[in-house]
Amino acid sequence: MAKFTRIEVVQKMADQGLVPLFYHPDIEVCKAVTAACYRAGSRLLEFTNRGDFAHEVFSELNKFAHRELPGMALGVGSVTDAGTAALFLQLGANFIVSPALREDVALTCNRRKVAYLPGCGTLTEIGRAEELGCEIIKLFPGSIYTPQFVKDLKGPQPWTSIMPTGGISTTRESLAAWFGAGVACVGMGSQLISKELLEQKNYATLENRVGEALALVREIRNV
Repeated sequence: MAKFTRIEVVQKMADQGLVPLFYHPDIEVCKAVTAACYRAGSRLLEFTNRGDFAHEVFSELNKFAHRELPGMALGVGSVTDAGTAALFLQLGANFIVSPALREDVALTCNRRKVAYLPGCGTLTEIGRAEELGCEIIKLFPGSIYTPQFVKDLKGPQPWTSIMPTGGISTTRESLAAWFGAGVACVGMGSQLISKELLEQKNYATLENRVGEALALVREIRNV
């Protein structure tokens, strides 16, 4: 069962402005990464469902977060069907993210009042996702879109909350452009939690990198 309500999770995303995401099959690495992000100030983390037995790793990671990291909301990404969503919801996922809009996943999450962020790429998809109760829409893959797309979208739909994910850089120029266009938050994976840092188990550098990114987002948004 989710520890945080849908409203609480959406508010965390809006307040923090940045959702770190990663996957690793080793639970000890996952614990260390999550703790580093927590020490840096993050209270959100998306664990991506990308490997065999990923649900077992997430189960242990979420128990760890409950015990050791008060206020940390763990969610699960790369969820592509209702069965998988239900499995992770049973393990306490606080939000579910998918690469594409899946109505069966939206319904499953709504039954449990858990936030669902579907990947969308057109105004039609975004509109349908909002009809299905999605508060924040994942713009994916972010690398093929531009901040101008978000700015143009929010002209006729100022109520729409967007989280671009994929290819978002930690640079001031990149973040200023996206937040200047009106995004609610950004999802950041390898640009933030790189393969090299994971291989080196360089958690001190990871903590600094996440802390700097969060501080830069706050500065850009003047919050």
